[in-house]
Amino acid sequence: MAITGRKRRDSRLIDAIEAIAPVEYSGTVWRVVRQGRSPIQCSSSGGRWGDETFDVLYASQAREGALSEMRFHLTLGQPVAPSRVRYNLFEIDLALERALRLLDLAALQSLGLDTPRYGQLSYQEKHAEYPRSQDIGEAAHFLDYDGLIVPSARYDCLNVVAFCDRLPAGAITTRTDHGDIDWT
Repeated sequence: MAITGRKRRDSRLIDAIEAIAPVEYSGTVWRVVRQGRSPIQCSSSGGRWGDETFDVLYASQAREGALSEMRFHLTLGQPVAPSRVRYNLFEIDLALERALRLLDLAALQSLGLDTPRYGQLSYQEKHAEYPRSQDIGEAAHFLDYDGLIVPSARYDCLNVVAFCDRLPAGAITTRTDHGDIDWT
């Protein structure tokens, strides 16, 4: 009888993450969302740090970081962003009590991430880059961290990834809607 479900966790990764003391984080972060969607709505669609087994919210500590991330995902190698879909830029307040802070590529590399390829592969090649970062995110979630503070793959800043099922009510609130983004 075959056993299905999540692949076996890397015990060395678990040990390495357990050795990193969690930090508190409280600040204003930036997020770009499709018009009509709540900027504090989480998703389990998968991504660099989420493997689809838990809901996450991706944000950036820098305005241009959030814009750069969305611009990359919208263009997917196209020279211009699609014009019919509209997006808004938001500032949101976010509080984490037990964040895993990995401030630079050396910290990511110490957890087994292939850092020369970090953010360098095309969207179609994400399967060659995302598995280890998703392992890191899943292991941190398993160890009851409530989010990650990690380098952005698209801009020189830090991103904040919240694990939504680990957050108390009120940990994510909308601060400011900066309106429609003009991608031109």
